[in-house]
Amino acid sequence: MIKYLGQTRLLVAVDCIIFGFDGEHYKLLLIQRGFAPEKKHWSLMGGFVQPNESLKKAADRILKQLTGLENVYMEQLHTFGEPNRDPVERTIAVTYFALVDIQKYEKQLSKEYHAEWFSLNEMPELIFDHDEMVEMAKNRLRYKAALHPILFELLPEKFTFPQLQALYEGLYDTNFDKRNFNRKLLSTGLFVKQQEKDKENSKKGAYYYKLDQNKYVDDFQAFLKFIPNPEKFLTS
Repeated sequence: MIKYLGQTRLLVAVDCIIFGFDGEHYKLLLIQRGFAPEKKHWSLMGGFVQPNESLKKAADRILKQLTGLENVYMEQLHTFGEPNRDPVERTIAVTYFALVDIQKYEKQLSKEYHAEWFSLNEMPELIFDHDEMVEMAKNRLRYKAALHPILFELLPEKFTFPQLQALYEGLYDTNFDKRNFNRKLLSTGLFVKQQEKDKENSKKGAYYYKLDQNKYVDDFQAFLKFIPNPEKFLTS
């Protein structure tokens, strides 16, 4: 086998940043690292890329192996390559962020690796540069959500406007006027009202809605109408 002479071999790892939403708060899925260094400390889901794997296949395998999750929304985020980021060996880390419906996947979580959801406001200290990875993923999510309805990956197929309002308020760390927010949502023409109501969270109940995917494709700019200061997130 021909090899490049005089070159140092490096390890390549994949780390997965898994976001969820419980109806009120954003959460991050973490595991306890199973080997030294930093054994039993909280970590993102990660592992090394095998010689016969693409980066995406490695990310899918790691996610399935460590958490039991599969077929979730996931995209590549960034590459972290500081020489001393891993104290054992020189390791390049390629990060992916994923969005999951907590209720849909709760029963799939692997108990072997102690996968656990943490509120983004109450996260434990993470190993290596994983805190930096999470912060970058949060910023990318704000940017993406101003252009595309990817936050709906965090919600059930049917949702209420109060749930949607909490979803966007939590991401952009702001508060919307309820009536104004609902009016802007309806003005987009992207939502299909259902007959059922959610009566668990209020006596009167809130109607369920679904996203009209066909209309969204024709008018994706509609989502910018209710994002606060969207230009702030479209220059990243």
